[in-house]
Amino acid sequence: MNIGKEQLANMDQRERAAFINSLGGFKSLVLIGTQSINGQSNLAVFSSLFHLGANPPLFGIIVRPDKSERHTFENIQSNGFFSVNQVTEFFYEQAHQTSARYAREVSEFDAVGLTPEFWNDYPAPLVKESRVKWMAQCREVIDLKINDTHLVIGEMLEISYPEDCQSPDGWLDLEKAGTVTVSGLDSYHVTSQLARLSYAKPDQPLKKL
Repeated sequence: MNIGKEQLANMDQRERAAFINSLGGFKSLVLIGTQSINGQSNLAVFSSLFHLGANPPLFGIIVRPDKSERHTFENIQSNGFFSVNQVTEFFYEQAHQTSARYAREVSEFDAVGLTPEFWNDYPAPLVKESRVKWMAQCREVIDLKINDTHLVIGEMLEISYPEDCQSPDGWLDLEKAGTVTVSGLDSYHVTSQLARLSYAKPDQPLKKL
């Protein structure tokens, strides 16, 4: 089946959103933890995280347009710090529930039954139940005029992960850590590794690591 630009434009809004979101394939699933300058904790699910660089350790997330209140984005702008917490199969339903539009004065931690924890003096909560997580500082915000979204670039400051999930070459086995992924807006998945492959070079066969 093929559809064109005109058919996409005529789709029901929610149907189009579900369709287009699913085309990108499996995505990272994380909870972003923030805190307002008044100390109000906030937690929100994101599926837009992507790698930007390893030195310095940078990543990006996309924040949707400001057509409604964006507590996470407001807190990042005013506070500068936020946590990134990978989701496991033991609390993916709670993670999904954080997408509900809770009032500003309601902590999603309390609303969905997850536990906030704080590291050192960082002014943002992490999710205690998460096995792979890090504290980040906002380094740059780029406003994307094409659709009024915001690209938030963060730098990893401190990282926590299960030691037995890391291989000698540094690679982290997220499947062993229990991390789940998402496709579209609401379909959650566990993963099954095919293989790790050797560094690709011309005229040399690949090897399974």
